[in-house]
Amino acid sequence: MTRPRPLPAHLGPRFTVQQARNAGVASGRLRRADLEAPFHGVRVRSRRDVAPDDLDPFERQRIGRLARAYEYAPRLREGQFLSHESAVALWGGPLPLTLLDGKPADGRSLPVHVTTLGDGPLVRADGVRAHRDRRGTIRLARPPGLTVSTPASTFATLGEWKLIDLVTLGDYFCRAWRIGYGRPDAGRQPYATIDRLREAVDGARRVGAPRLREAVNLIREDSWSARESQLRCRIVWAGLPEPDLNLDIYTPEGRFLGCADLAYPQWKLAIEYQSMLHASRYAEDVERIAGLRAAGWTVIEVTSALFARPEELIRRIRGAIAAAKSAR
Repeated sequence: MTRPRPLPAHLGPRFTVQQARNAGVASGRLRRADLEAPFHGVRVRSRRDVAPDDLDPFERQRIGRLARAYEYAPRLREGQFLSHESAVALWGGPLPLTLLDGKPADGRSLPVHVTTLGDGPLVRADGVRAHRDRRGTIRLARPPGLTVSTPASTFATLGEWKLIDLVTLGDYFCRAWRIGYGRPDAGRQPYATIDRLREAVDGARRVGAPRLREAVNLIREDSWSARESQLRCRIVWAGLPEPDLNLDIYTPEGRFLGCADLAYPQWKLAIEYQSMLHASRYAEDVERIAGLRAAGWTVIEVTSALFARPEELIRRIRGAIAAAKSAR
């Protein structure tokens, strides 16, 4: 079989059939094996990318959604944009895990969310979930090749989500990249602010508006991961005091001991979520936790197994707080 004729470079990795024809590409060329047709009227140069095996199912699913959003992008018309879960994936945010038959769904099998502004025609296509929004209630961003709702506008459309998932996403969008010992990307601008999220929610009638407003009030700026956000929610909703987030801890002499995911400094209690770690990072965490314990801190390590047993998790935290109070 002869090799397919090279495509015009300006078409890029994704393009519509009409764009290809306008560039002089014959119909037969668009049917060659080096091109895929993820949506009617769209062609994508075949890719054999495989997500790394060590990704957790949440990130693997997000990457699949991201790929589908990019594949649909060439089909977007004036007044249409990527929204809802597709927009979250594009902004890199945490998404609830979607299950099919009890197992995490392949993100590529999940629908792309496309919203039409105003009275324009809704999208009618396999693999697309169509939405409509009024002009003036949504703000859009236009990175190269895309039109997508801004983080604040995206958040305001997700009122059907569970409260804990909304708080987790809001924490991600509003993270403050503060200056501190060894902190990455200090000074980086957040995707949104709590005030912007509140304005987006209150700027129009929203599905799940009461839940969205409750979530906004629970968002904090110092959570560094989805699991930290969810851990904080479980602690507070159990009636325990709200812990400090990502607290830098020093000895009385000023030596840096480490940054605790969640902490009660008044009781010298740190709570650490243990995610999937590579060997080098694991060794660093072991040394950091050992240093905290040597300095008189109690450290509760939360594994995925303990995280799945919230009653036991809360029992351990209550016990540690009670022990610290009685030792005074």
